[in-house]
Amino acid sequence: MSDKPGVILSGFADEAANQKTAVQQFSAFAAIGLQYYSLRFIDVGEGIKNVMKLTKKEIQEIRHLEDEYGLNVSSIGSPIGKVKLLDVDDGTKNNYIPFKKYLAEDVKKVCELAHAFETKLIRGFSFYHPKGSDPKQHIAQAVDQLGAIAEAVHRSDLTFGLEIEANLIGQTGDLLAEIQKKVKHPAMMLIFDAANILCQGYTAAEVYRQYEVMKPYIGWMHIKDYKHPHPPKQTGHVDEEAIKNFVPADLGHAAHEAILRDFREQIPALTKKLAKRGIPGVFLDLEPHVKGGGQFGGFSGPDGMGVALRGLCKVLDFVDVDYHLRDFDDIRAARGF
Repeated sequence: MSDKPGVILSGFADEAANQKTAVQQFSAFAAIGLQYYSLRFIDVGEGIKNVMKLTKKEIQEIRHLEDEYGLNVSSIGSPIGKVKLLDVDDGTKNNYIPFKKYLAEDVKKVCELAHAFETKLIRGFSFYHPKGSDPKQHIAQAVDQLGAIAEAVHRSDLTFGLEIEANLIGQTGDLLAEIQKKVKHPAMMLIFDAANILCQGYTAAEVYRQYEVMKPYIGWMHIKDYKHPHPPKQTGHVDEEAIKNFVPADLGHAAHEAILRDFREQIPALTKKLAKRGIPGVFLDLEPHVKGGGQFGGFSGPDGMGVALRGLCKVLDFVDVDYHLRDFDDIRAARGF
């Protein structure tokens, strides 16, 4: 056993599948050595569906395939919180759902899915403020709604992760940390994603500063990087469907080496904190987008996911963080030897 701080490697399996079928996703992840995956989009024979739309029959089929390929769900990659905060026509295509209905239906559904797939983690977001408005003006309402979501998730013995992302109220580390401090609920943590900051036009130094602001509240990380071909420029609202230039963690401008070297010191205490909530460890969740990304997903292909995993492992090796990939002993154990 290594005495180095260790993380659990995972990833959004739909990014590794050309047609997003369950067999493609699970084959790719098993082949590159991963044992955990985040569930977002999947085709179990009735077309590609977001996890929120899965039927009981499809859930059963996925669980059967998980056993066959030796996989477990790290988190439900839900779109919870990726709806409008206010019923305002701001020129975007984002949906608005009255919050009471949203809490009673969508949040309840995602908790049921987490239990069905035996994971403790739900990925979510901080709501869209009206395009062109100052996100700071909407923090109070977002805090109220996210607090209610956190409480609902907590009652289901689960944990809600709030991801940093452009165009949402929590689009920066400062805003997300302010939301977290005001919600102040044990069932809500933050998800750091360096590329989601960098692609908004921030420098590597600013990405690191925002990481430091978020650090006390981080529950897990999404791993992708961004390599802008020109000096970054902040433009306010980001056209998420037009974002390109995502790269593996060892090739981008976000300085994952410095971030993960610092994060290394947080891993032991965070592991203990997560264990109290029934979570097996600190997840680094690959979401590489190396062949493209968008508002509700991304694509890397089986080759791109493999390259992204090797890139992350290079960085982890360099900063002396432990991780596990499948080996021959795992194969023998699965076969009962």
